[in-house]
Amino acid sequence: MVSSSISEQNEQTELRQLLENLYQGQKLIEFIGGQAIPLNPEDIWVVCRGVVSLSSLNAHGEDVLLGFTVPSMPFGLPLATRSADQAYRATALSDVGLMRFSITEVDRSPLLCRSLWQQLSRRLQQTESILAIVGYRRIKDRLQQLLLLLKDEMGQPTADGAGVRLPVKLTHQNLANTIGATRVTVTRLIKELREEEWLSIDSQRYITICNAVNSNR
Repeated sequence: MVSSSISEQNEQTELRQLLENLYQGQKLIEFIGGQAIPLNPEDIWVVCRGVVSLSSLNAHGEDVLLGFTVPSMPFGLPLATRSADQAYRATALSDVGLMRFSITEVDRSPLLCRSLWQQLSRRLQQTESILAIVGYRRIKDRLQQLLLLLKDEMGQPTADGAGVRLPVKLTHQNLANTIGATRVTVTRLIKELREEEWLSIDSQRYITICNAVNSNR
């Protein structure tokens, strides 16, 4: 597990170095948290800083989470399924810095293409994990497994070492849509998890997964 984590960190570092070498002087395109990111059929975005959520509208018009892109991960309409169409959307969950490439630019650089493919495979694994979570029978298990997945993908250790903080704010409705539950149920379960000291929520509404209770994943 440790070697796998080190390997992923090395891959991310290599991709960042590649982007810097290929496109020296190119400025990052910045978006603030909550801002929609424009998508078009010819562009591929790469996250350099922050977290972007990917979602789509279901048959009931509800926003369903498809996954998250963290630093070094690519996203965009060329990488989306055909069925996503206009319902596919990307939103900055935090302040983000992105780099934009055309399909032509990617095609012209085999090294860039290979690096982006490696990161796309990582995002595919994340999506499969989210689909597996929906298969849990108990809604509480679904919620806990989703939060643990987010911890692994983007969590930041707290200064006091008491847990791992999620650097994004997710609404109860976002979580509910992702795990196939109602907002009321998710609100109740989060209250239970706080009482059990499985998680905590600070004054800014950021969730921290407590180390003392999530070691037995």
